[in-house]
Amino acid sequence: MRDPLFQPIKINALDVKNRIYMPAMHLGMANNYEVTDQIIEFYAERARGGAGMICVGYATVDELSGNSLNIGAHKDEFIPGLSRLSKAITAAGARSCVQINHAGRYNMSFFLNGKQPVAPSAIASRMTREVPKAMDMDDIRQTIDNFAQAALRIKKAGYDAVEVLSGTGYLISEFLSPLTNQRTDEYGGSLENRMRFGLDIMRAIRGLVGKDFPVMVRMNGNDFMPGGQGSGELKLYARALVEEAGVDALCINVGWHEARVPQITAAVPRGAFAYLSRGIKEVVNVPVIASHRINDPDTAREMIADGMCDMVAMGRGLIADPYLPEKAEDGREEEILHCIACAQGCFDNLFKLKHVECLCNPKAGYECEGACTVSETPKKVMVIGGGAAGMNAAIAASDRGHQVTLYEKGDELGGQLYLAAAPPGREEFAELAYDLETQIYTRDIDICLGQTVDAALIEKEKPDHIILATGATPMTPPIPGMELPHVVQAWDVLADKVYTGKRVVIIGGGAVGVETALLLAEKGTISGETLKFLLVNKAETPEVLYEMATRGTKQITIIEMIGQIGKDFGKSTRWGMLQDVDRYGVQSRLAAKALEITPTGVKVETPDGISEIPADSVVLAAGSRSESRLAEVIKQTSIPFDIIGDAKAIGMAFDAIHQGYRAGMGI
Repeated sequence: MRDPLFQPIKINALDVKNRIYMPAMHLGMANNYEVTDQIIEFYAERARGGAGMICVGYATVDELSGNSLNIGAHKDEFIPGLSRLSKAITAAGARSCVQINHAGRYNMSFFLNGKQPVAPSAIASRMTREVPKAMDMDDIRQTIDNFAQAALRIKKAGYDAVEVLSGTGYLISEFLSPLTNQRTDEYGGSLENRMRFGLDIMRAIRGLVGKDFPVMVRMNGNDFMPGGQGSGELKLYARALVEEAGVDALCINVGWHEARVPQITAAVPRGAFAYLSRGIKEVVNVPVIASHRINDPDTAREMIADGMCDMVAMGRGLIADPYLPEKAEDGREEEILHCIACAQGCFDNLFKLKHVECLCNPKAGYECEGACTVSETPKKVMVIGGGAAGMNAAIAASDRGHQVTLYEKGDELGGQLYLAAAPPGREEFAELAYDLETQIYTRDIDICLGQTVDAALIEKEKPDHIILATGATPMTPPIPGMELPHVVQAWDVLADKVYTGKRVVIIGGGAVGVETALLLAEKGTISGETLKFLLVNKAETPEVLYEMATRGTKQITIIEMIGQIGKDFGKSTRWGMLQDVDRYGVQSRLAAKALEITPTGVKVETPDGISEIPADSVVLAAGSRSESRLAEVIKQTSIPFDIIGDAKAIGMAFDAIHQGYRAGMGI
């Protein structure tokens, strides 16, 4: 049987070579709405990697619909840049598409030179805290025409299709939802009226682009918003889009930006939202594209084969590895560098007004720097440390043509990636460790496990260049009672090297402390497999099952000196982790200083005074310190060297991987 992932498919009259669709994602790479070389090279690389269809954007339809970091489609002057991008994508073998959108109340006056954002009703969002202007009928008619004119520009620029974003909490979905649409005219009230704005836009677009040009819609399968829209109304909207407005394909999104259900983070199981695309597919007769957390070919092909969707949207999966489609089609799936849903470079960067990068792929966003070139003077390179930084340094140096030997004192590669993978919902970090190890083994890199490097070994091997990536060690704070037998390190808990009692106090509320707390909080809860068994057999009520899934056997308290926990998580990860802290009943004592560990607990000082928290086990999560003692030995040899990752300065996995890549490329 032929691989369902690589069967061709038609959208209207357009032939697409496979079922892999790269959805539109804000890259933060445009310059005053203009397409840049950075954008062109980013997408050209994904097209060369084998994606069937690539959608860029979103692109603006008027000056209130986005900001200057978006691609512009609201003026004719942007057509030449759009055309350059479409030609680059199609020349590299993929079909091209542009998503057009209006942010509505999600826009901010900061980006609009003080102008007020617009929306169906004057209701502020939790994201912006700004009250938008309620659109009058002239505003509505003009915006509908703006969408249609933008779509026509997309066609003139040579794209194969246009997609309209009708979800995620942006303008069209604001009209759709009773949560944000409190109008009393023909565009508000009943579902028929609330659908009118979106349907009018699609009809206007069809009228300008013609019957043969593919028109697609990206819409929610569920808003996940209290008081918003569930799958029932959205199925009716999907049917209306196809039957009444002539839409040719639907790409199913999930949630609004304000929704409190995780959508793209590692806590979301792979393919978790396939049920939503299935629900839409059952009521329409056009191709349906599933979205979110589809980062490996097996998940994708299973969803298609099982009738959950017709195509799969792989966005961050193709940021992490542009050549995922080619590798899958060629039978080289073990070489894929999988997205681990950390969101550190792709999503968190946007909050910082930085362009998209990737923790897993340090080349993402830097395609304009060109392909790696082989050094004219190959060197003998010694990389010391087999964690994320060291492995990436070894890979990059090898690609530069150097003779690389990687030394790791432990018995496996991966380092702290395996500690990061221990908490619930973070297992993908172990996937990254495996992927990087595979990249090492597919290259001509010598690997020495269980090998401690010292002056004698350096003298014996005589490398031309050394990269020191020896990581960090956990800190032991100077608190009386540290020597007691019930005191353990968080790293040992995460590595499953120690047991803890029922009452656990964790000293330190940074990322490691929170992750350790959540790992311990799940002890005694039921597994997903058991949950399904009990649910299907109606052994317990849903309320009891929820309790069994979120209440373990340990009582956990985090002590943190500052006024918040988890401050060193990325923005898109932190809120979900803190939800779990609350959901699993983990207690936090903020602005609390640990004074002493006693045989029965931990004495703490807070603004309210001194008290003792009972504890059967005390876990130290007080940070880590760089392990770079070997640097002094290397300095004495006069051999050029770099210090990278935590050995240089304590940071995140993102920092380690990017430093490693740059160090290897710089030799």
